Amino acid sequence: MKTDFNPADRIQDLQYFGEFGGVNPSISDSSTYTFLSAKTMFDTFEGNAEGCYLYSRHSSPSNLYLDKAMASMEGTEAANVAASGMGAITSTLLQLCGNGDHIVSSRTIYGGTYAFLKNFTPRFGIKTTFVDITRIEMVAAAITSETKVIYCETVSNPLLEVADIVALSKIAKQHGLKLVVDNTFSPMSVAPVKLGADIVIHSLTKYINGSSDTVGGVTCASHEFIDSLKNVNNGASMLLGPTMDSFRSASIMKNLRTLHIRMKQHSHNAMYLAQQFEKAGLKTVYPGLKSHPSHETYASMINPEYGFGGMMTVDVGSLDKANDLMELMQQRNLGYLAVSLGFYKTLFSAPGTSTSSEIPLEEQKEMGLSDGLIRFSIGLDNDIERTYLMMRECMEETGVLDKSLSEA
Repeated sequence: MKTDFNPADRIQDLQYFGEFGGVNPSISDSSTYTFLSAKTMFDTFEGNAEGCYLYSRHSSPSNLYLDKAMASMEGTEAANVAASGMGAITSTLLQLCGNGDHIVSSRTIYGGTYAFLKNFTPRFGIKTTFVDITRIEMVAAAITSETKVIYCETVSNPLLEVADIVALSKIAKQHGLKLVVDNTFSPMSVAPVKLGADIVIHSLTKYINGSSDTVGGVTCASHEFIDSLKNVNNGASMLLGPTMDSFRSASIMKNLRTLHIRMKQHSHNAMYLAQQFEKAGLKTVYPGLKSHPSHETYASMINPEYGFGGMMTVDVGSLDKANDLMELMQQRNLGYLAVSLGFYKTLFSAPGTSTSSEIPLEEQKEMGLSDGLIRFSIGLDNDIERTYLMMRECMEETGVLDKSLSEA
């Protein structure tokens, strides 16, 4: 279900002027704002004074610029930025659910989100059932009369399972549920709202910012839902306070303008490496490979201009081999042994002992998260063939690949 919606065009069509005519909007370096009359302050508290600012925890000019840009990119009516991806996720889910409510979630999600749903929300009487999101019948079977939300990631962290957003949306609408999609791994490539999602979340820390120097998050949704998040009386974002700093917001806004160029290169490089790794006999998972079980589903959802993304996994057989390989690749300047993603250099980690360590070992095993799995966030390397040859040398030296089988 492809659409003509192009997020890069939407971002390009935004144009802001700084208060002194600058091509970048001025940064609002204030925590509180003055009013010329007490009546205007009252109206602002009530949400009835357009263009007036009260207190930066509620909103600020810099954050609203980024809000508008993110809503444009995802094709939603509005957006609300947060100080981290988890700040956006937790506020959104706590706004949607309360005591006695139920969430159906993908079993393979970011470890922090998993820990929040498994260990933290039960304190508030919110229960979660984790399912294989690729099996639509399991999702439908998990829904109860208390269910309020279906939660998933477009491409799951770290196993790269693909959620069929169109099919999930149909189930959500049949049962009057909200479909919340974390689109962190696939900005530009996939527009979940255009496929039927109700709410889209990003960790801005990753691809959207792209320079691994800022933590941020965003919730993109309808005016009604964003207003509810920011309500001074019962809004989860307003009351929990995951407020983004204006300087960080301005920094992300500048980096957002090159996202379309970066995503094309991330995807190009990842596709090349995935094809070469698979050809070399490595157990490689990448949605762009025809061997990926959801390749056709993902291909039907993406804007092909931006490709299949920059994330892949390679299973090298054991944690010891994974660690040896990652350490050697780092020594050879091929990237960093680090968590997170979206940086200009390749990042690699063993998710079972890092980004997914919150998931119990028996559950990791059940979902197919093995000790030897390495998650790669492929960088913006100019000569990706050179990168592959250097990576292959590292793999041969660490015994991941048999040197005698090298191509002539």
